[in-house]
Amino acid sequence: MLRVTPIRAFSDNYIWLIHGPRSPGRVAIVDPGDSMPVMKYLDREGLGAAAILLTHHHPDHVGGVARLAGELELPVYGPASEQIPVREIELAEGDQVRLETLGLEFRVIDCPGHTAGHIAYLGHGALFCGDTLFSAGCGRLFEGTPQQMAASLAKLAALPDDTRVFCAHEYTLSNLRFACAVEPDNKDVARYLDRAAALQADNEPTLPSTIGLEKLVNPFLRCHTESVRKAAETQAGQPLTDPVQVFAAVRAWKDRF
Repeated sequence: MLRVTPIRAFSDNYIWLIHGPRSPGRVAIVDPGDSMPVMKYLDREGLGAAAILLTHHHPDHVGGVARLAGELELPVYGPASEQIPVREIELAEGDQVRLETLGLEFRVIDCPGHTAGHIAYLGHGALFCGDTLFSAGCGRLFEGTPQQMAASLAKLAALPDDTRVFCAHEYTLSNLRFACAVEPDNKDVARYLDRAAALQADNEPTLPSTIGLEKLVNPFLRCHTESVRKAAETQAGQPLTDPVQVFAAVRAWKDRF
């Protein structure tokens, strides 16, 4: 199983370090919004870095890139259609990221919605999805449309159930409280809420999740179900005839929750 280490940043961000099986002493860095905690961890653990992988352009994901790339002489991979600092390798749907020195390879998935050019990285049974999919939630629609985000989430939901999901924020508890409001009778949500609360009480990450778990608890992946549709219709005050309409109503509900 791929070894991944979380680095906490700001109030709730995770910067992920992916350890390379071919070079155990080196890592790839995912979405370093802040360089300082990464540099401290690498120095403390005696690790080197081989690359930076970026999912989108928001400052809390790219703020540390210039320093890390400059001081450590790292190549920077990121979405082709977004303004990314010091990006060298532009990526889009279907591209392959081969980090040969680490023995790692990832497929790029376009997932617009949170931002217009957001991408995710899939490989070795792991998904690094930035702010598109959260555990029990999804990103706000800052630049994309409900249709785009619903399609992006459908792509991710179609991945194997055992795919581990490495989101970029620790939002699980608040998302599960909302999921309870959407589906109060969902026992999977209730069980997961108890488990996530226990982890957070011990200051442990709730992540990674899995695609299989998300399909059971995440209302944004369950817009095709009768229970989520009925809850969304109550909030919208009108019938909703397709899952995209349901998604839009649930996303608007979450925005004001």
